[in-house]
Amino acid sequence: MERVYNFSAGPSMLPFAVLKQAQEEFVCYGDSGMSVMEMSHRSQVFEKILEKAKSDLRTLMHIPENYHILFLQGGGSTQFAMVPLNLMSKNKKADYIITGQWAKKAAEEASRYGEVHIVASSADTNFDRIPEFSASDLSLDADYVYITLNNTIYGTRWHALPDTGDIPLVGDMSSSILSEEIDITKFGLLFAGAQKNLGPAGVTVVIVRDDLLGNAMDFTPTMLRYDIHAKNNSLYNTPPTYGIYFMGRVFEWLLAQGGVAQIQKRNEEKAALLYDFLDHSKLFRGTVVAKDRSLMNVPFVLPTEELNQEFLALAKENGLVNLKGHRTVGGMRASIYNAMPKEGVAALVALMQRFEQTHQ
Repeated sequence: MERVYNFSAGPSMLPFAVLKQAQEEFVCYGDSGMSVMEMSHRSQVFEKILEKAKSDLRTLMHIPENYHILFLQGGGSTQFAMVPLNLMSKNKKADYIITGQWAKKAAEEASRYGEVHIVASSADTNFDRIPEFSASDLSLDADYVYITLNNTIYGTRWHALPDTGDIPLVGDMSSSILSEEIDITKFGLLFAGAQKNLGPAGVTVVIVRDDLLGNAMDFTPTMLRYDIHAKNNSLYNTPPTYGIYFMGRVFEWLLAQGGVAQIQKRNEEKAALLYDFLDHSKLFRGTVVAKDRSLMNVPFVLPTEELNQEFLALAKENGLVNLKGHRTVGGMRASIYNAMPKEGVAALVALMQRFEQTHQ
């Protein structure tokens, strides 16, 4: 069976070259005589895999030495608790900017451990934009300010980071990490689930500045303390070894493509191809305010639910799968992460053009 173009929001399409390499190495990694899936996380072979992955990620994102890179479990949703448990310990207060469902869930979780101040929200327009606010809206005594950089469900993206001064900025970058250049020094902490741009589900990357370690609330479980994982080099317990191996291969693939800057150019070309069609279409309509559009997730709709379903069925017949939009938006959503080739986006646009011609 031929491979399809997988537009899933996550777990999502992975680089074909990495899949082939992983297939070749699955039974026996190098001269180890075993699969990485069978390998002790304390072995020298695996520790080299771990260190290489950390080093390559540091290179790709230009991460300074005063930041720790952690490979954790529990997905982005566990970070909704780990962030306040570790950072909301001084004034017991944090600022959250609500740009979608995941930021909302993060704020709700944080409210269990301290005071959450909602600086701004775009809920009133179904999260079709990044809300406006000024620096004066931020709390002077917040322990941190929290944002979701790219909104997988609603297809919005921060194009400029908020200036939080001396207050640490925390970012959920699960659906856009390594898709575009970003200044990591603007953040106190950044995290991302692997299952969109990094590799298979099961690993969560946390990049945290050294001065933010060691401040966890007294009742924080040991497994939820960043400083414990940093001191133990992400090996406090058995980590998701195969996921880390695969992610390391994705990092190598990205470096071979020319790094994040080159991938960003490709992503901008892919997104422009789709957005240009939507802007000129008389049938399909994008759902996001143009200035806040995502590079990674593009939601769009047809005039009726019947047409939405007809297009989704036609797309599946043509090898374009997992295009159904989230229930809160409806219609379609094309997730065009790093591994999605431009040819996949071109095939989608061509099908949309044909559909429009036959439904005028």
